[in-house]
Amino acid sequence: MVENKEKNKWQEKGVGHRGRLRDRYQERGLANFTDAEVIELLLSFGTPRSDCKQQAKDLLEEFGSFVKILEAPPLALQKIKGVGSKNSFAINFIHDVSARYLKARLEGKNYLQSSSDVINYLTYQLRGLKKEVFTVVFLDASHAIISSEILSEGTLNFNNIYPRELIAKAIEYHAAAIIIAHNHPSGSLAPSKQDIKLTRLLFMLCNSMQIQLLDHIIIGDGAYSFADHGLIAMAREASFVAISKLQE
Repeated sequence: MVENKEKNKWQEKGVGHRGRLRDRYQERGLANFTDAEVIELLLSFGTPRSDCKQQAKDLLEEFGSFVKILEAPPLALQKIKGVGSKNSFAINFIHDVSARYLKARLEGKNYLQSSSDVINYLTYQLRGLKKEVFTVVFLDASHAIISSEILSEGTLNFNNIYPRELIAKAIEYHAAAIIIAHNHPSGSLAPSKQDIKLTRLLFMLCNSMQIQLLDHIIIGDGAYSFADHGLIAMAREASFVAISKLQE
């Protein structure tokens, strides 16, 4: 009986604390919340009757940051004592909902005016993945964003890109321009020789179909733009040289 009373008191304390957090959020939003408090509230969706403060602290200690907790796979989250399948589901679900929101928010916006939003979306979508993922953003003739789509998923160090699939998708979306992006699981932002070679090939193929390749973005510990570093201009020059040779 004593043990049950102590357990009930602990649960009531957790419910009261969680209620105060929710009230604070409704009054002020997340601006004054710590990362631990945000994680604690997320965990409470899967554990409605228990205090989740310690689990939130343990997750931050294990993964190092709020971002890495959201990006962590379910089984990794569940290694933390007190974090079960319902808790990991809540965290993963919030992460995926956020990615969908960022994608939907971009559609219809002009890329030249919203390039930072595109970078934010791609970073959120691709950072922290354990394998390379190749994504394409499709734009219309006025550079308004139509949609984005993952075209290929590879292993840790290799990614199969099928150019004809990219062209077919661009035609399907009636795209006049595209932005391509992929991640480096190592975190490195330096483009590899293969990255540069692929960019030149895709630029030439897109150009032959009257589709502009505006940029190639690498996501790692930050973001790297081929356009900003002159590599798209180099791909354009290489494409012109190749076409000139064919016409000789």
